[in-house]
Amino acid sequence: MIEVRGLTKQYGAVRAVDSLSFDVAPGKVTGFLGPNGAGKSTTMRMILGLDRPTAGSAAVGGRSFATLAEPLRAAGALLDAGAVHPGRSGRDHLRVAARANGIPLRRVDEVVDQVGLGPAARRRVKGYSLGMRQRLGIATALLGDPAVLLFDEPMNGLDLDGVRWIRRLVRGLADEGRTVLLSSHLMSEMEQTADHLVIIGRGRLIADASMQDVMRGGGTSRQVRVRTPSVDELAGALLRRKLRVHPTGDGDLLVEGATAATVGDVALEVGVAVHRLAEDRSSLEQVYLDLTGDSVQYRVADAPELVRR
Repeated sequence: MIEVRGLTKQYGAVRAVDSLSFDVAPGKVTGFLGPNGAGKSTTMRMILGLDRPTAGSAAVGGRSFATLAEPLRAAGALLDAGAVHPGRSGRDHLRVAARANGIPLRRVDEVVDQVGLGPAARRRVKGYSLGMRQRLGIATALLGDPAVLLFDEPMNGLDLDGVRWIRRLVRGLADEGRTVLLSSHLMSEMEQTADHLVIIGRGRLIADASMQDVMRGGGTSRQVRVRTPSVDELAGALLRRKLRVHPTGDGDLLVEGATAATVGDVALEVGVAVHRLAEDRSSLEQVYLDLTGDSVQYRVADAPELVRR
């Protein structure tokens, strides 16, 4: 387990992390979310002993990471895919990490195959694409076969196949009982991958709950979107059944508190045609934006309207 207690980091007048407390449990993928500048990377660096906290503590398996004799066996991390000597081959980078942590060299070939680097592992890192560097960073994290893994934006630079591979990888690691902390701005992927969410803004905790609870707390009530040429007739029938009905700007009806089957049955009873019928739920992206709206530090101004000439 990763245990964070009252973690605080002050840089001059800026408090990057502010009294942050949460746990990351084994057997789950815990998504770590927050706007740019929220303190996610700083928190991960303090967990790994790379930055010293101003106050509070972080422990991996009940111990400070800095006190571990063979840290790569306890926790693996990908924080910066570019933090690799460009003149070394990918394989040599892994061999150096293995020797420094007392890991058998045969493990290098295993992780090279696991992340799909293949023959590219013999090439110098300076010729790697960002996606290849990400794979090398993940291979390094997996090298010690650790029980705890931290990934900071591991999907950056990966193509669609690579993103799907990351999704399967982290889910598989959690299913093996490992502790996985995953930071990403790809909300659609996080929605498919994470079991639990820790959301922060301006260094403070906003949410620490299961995916289901976060979505439920974000107001994701069940809604059905229906399109019919007999709008008034269907709306009246639904209202008589005490359902809340709202017209939308594109001509559909939005029905709250109902299933698609219920709305379809009502349409059949009153004999109206239905051209579209679908359950409509809020996405994690929308819930996340609602939760962090007051915590965005770097906000882009609305684009000015184009002037027609």
